[in-house]
Amino acid sequence: MIAISTPLENLTAFKSTLVEVEDDEAKKASLTAFLRKRYRGFAPFQEGLDELINWKITTLLPTELILSLVEYEISQSPRKAIFIDGFPRELDQVSYSLYFRNLIDYRSDPDIFVAIDIPDAVIDERIKYRAICSTCGSPRNLKLFTTKEVGYDKETKMFFLRCDNPTCAAVGARMVGKEGDSLGIEPIRARLELDGTLIDKVFSLHGVPRILLRNSVPVKDAGEHVDAYEITPAYSYEYDEASERVRTIETPWSVKDAEGEEVYSLLAPPVVVSLIKQLAKALGL
Repeated sequence: MIAISTPLENLTAFKSTLVEVEDDEAKKASLTAFLRKRYRGFAPFQEGLDELINWKITTLLPTELILSLVEYEISQSPRKAIFIDGFPRELDQVSYSLYFRNLIDYRSDPDIFVAIDIPDAVIDERIKYRAICSTCGSPRNLKLFTTKEVGYDKETKMFFLRCDNPTCAAVGARMVGKEGDSLGIEPIRARLELDGTLIDKVFSLHGVPRILLRNSVPVKDAGEHVDAYEITPAYSYEYDEASERVRTIETPWSVKDAEGEEVYSLLAPPVVVSLIKQLAKALGL
């Protein structure tokens, strides 16, 4: 089993599972029965289930419920190599994760911990500029994941994205920011600090190969290590009053890291290439 620990807590798979079964009483009963049978904890099972259903980004779910949920998700997938995103998410789960493969009757394949180092400024701006289509739910980002057409609100003097999902019933509609996103990283700062402690703990383990992926590269060294197309683009906009059109400007996205150094944020492909190279080395390939 391969476990990934990321700076941001990720319960998307679990939440999507609940959404899928919400209107299907048979599936809901099956999922509840699975979790109830495997749940071992001091808090009543129903309390834990209610916390999951009403989960908020600042809420930490009980470890025992997380273990049951992870086991359920794995039971729905073919038994091959697995990446578990956001687990372990507490210090006590580091030990649980090492033995989780045996608990679910997996083969004796190697365990590998993977940590992704992302500057706080990257996470902050990815949150602040998020936008979604209220009709189809397509996600975009005003600064980092623009659309083909951008609008301009003359009253607020603000730019906004227009949905460009061709299958959307309201294609061209104004996309809106998610509630609370204007606060950026602040609601999850405590979560990120705990993740830093987790990564330090995991990387002190003996007997388990560790992989560290970096999402950024110093601007001064970028030319030596990456090509321009591997750097995340950032978008800004200009409004031409004469033509009443918006011009999109693309530049390499740079932020300050924890040490105050200017760094470029990388796109996913170069980070994945680094993962493959380090995996091959860790597995002795």
